[in-house]
Amino acid sequence: MQHVHPVLTPSAPPVAGPYSPAVRAGDWIVLAGQVALDPTTGRFVEGDASVQCRRVLDNIAAVLADCGASLTAVAKTTVFVTDLGDFLAMNEVYAEVFGDHKPARSTVQVAALPGGAAVEIEAWAYLPG
Repeated sequence: MQHVHPVLTPSAPPVAGPYSPAVRAGDWIVLAGQVALDPTTGRFVEGDASVQCRRVLDNIAAVLADCGASLTAVAKTTVFVTDLGDFLAMNEVYAEVFGDHKPARSTVQVAALPGGAAVEIEAWAYLPG
């Protein structure tokens, strides 16, 4: 039987509820959705969808680094946006950050996100061993 274990993630922004920023489940690292919080201040980073997306992806990269992985280990992301009109701005930053690595992705519009965020991204990364 596989067990799920929270992962120590000192680089993650503080959580706002009873959940872990990341858990290890066998060979998978499952990251909770990240919004544009500055991990050093815990404050929301103001800005448009592209600014927020960059902060979110920086947070994801930092949490993965805490787990011994990088963005190239990401197999799947789910992107939540409050306005699909922001899709192009988000997608431009997303493409730049991931480069030639292209994980599977779903993008959905939602009514609202925590803290008034415009973008939230969750990720699954594969890290054997």
